[in-house]
Amino acid sequence: MKQEFTRIAVKVGSNVLTRRDGTLDVTRMSALVDQIAELHKSGVEIILISSGAVASGRSEVHPQKKLDSVDQRQLFSAVGQAKLINRYYELFREHNIPVGQVLTTKESFGTRRHYLNQKNCMTVMLENNVIPIVNENDTISVSELMFTDNDELSGLIASMMDTQALIILSNIDGIYNGSPSDPNSSVIRKIGHGKDLSNYIQTTKSSFGRGGMLTKTNIARKVADEGITVIIANGKRDNILVDLLQHPEETLCTRFIPSDEPVSSVKKWIAHSEGFAKGEIHINACATEVLNSEKAVSILPIGITHIEGEFEKDDIVRIMDFQGNQIGVGKVNCDSKQAQEAIGKHGKKPVVHYDYLYIE
Repeated sequence: MKQEFTRIAVKVGSNVLTRRDGTLDVTRMSALVDQIAELHKSGVEIILISSGAVASGRSEVHPQKKLDSVDQRQLFSAVGQAKLINRYYELFREHNIPVGQVLTTKESFGTRRHYLNQKNCMTVMLENNVIPIVNENDTISVSELMFTDNDELSGLIASMMDTQALIILSNIDGIYNGSPSDPNSSVIRKIGHGKDLSNYIQTTKSSFGRGGMLTKTNIARKVADEGITVIIANGKRDNILVDLLQHPEETLCTRFIPSDEPVSSVKKWIAHSEGFAKGEIHINACATEVLNSEKAVSILPIGITHIEGEFEKDDIVRIMDFQGNQIGVGKVNCDSKQAQEAIGKHGKKPVVHYDYLYIE
């Protein structure tokens, strides 16, 4: 049967790879590797974003004294990441598939140069039939520089690598129209643009992951807007990955319908760059109205009311409307001093060009 996708990102959460006692579930890991191997051999390029380093390390190390949460995560992940990648290496080797480790941090996406370096690294791996296994480098990420969790990281990777689909494997079957524990609730099979899910989303987090369903839906929305299908499914179900690709209609999951409007690679990067914003550009009511219309427009000095923060040329900034609400992010054409001097003037170059602007 012809498969719908030829390049996918698969994110496996801690709650899929972890047993109740917090240790690594090797049986589940092995089953997922078998499925990825089957898809790989059928011609699907796969980038695996895998949690589980902390769970791997938890059973190996018994700290002498009580550690705070950051120390604990750094210690467990440093020991656990080696164990985790080694386990993947052995499991994939049984299928004669080479794998490579990619450890990244939020800062690595902060500049276009670093972003493209990572993209190039993974592209070369895929061209040589190597499966990239990506994880956040918890040993050097401290709280303010951390991804919300690997859901956020998987969204960035799917976008960066121009995948056709992002599959997020969790420990539930998808997004429910009520509490997942309520027998009257059912999984929402398809989610189109603009559907309000706020009544359905549970804000509780899983016991071992950092993110909850709210994070997953926010990321799924953004990635789907970039033309990528996003699927949330249960990683503990047998053969789930193969079924999602080969029997999509019969397989239980929540699918976010992608936008059919193409998005440039630069805009994809900018869309995920809010965490690196250096300052704010506040615009007037007229500029706000035009930006929210269907027209392709840049941000000109005439529409700017004031600037907050200091930034250099090519930095990412937040775009704030006349009421002080954030409506987007963009890459600036000049530094904050030059932008300040140009405020309100006619006939000046755009401060943020349309090509480098992402309106939410």
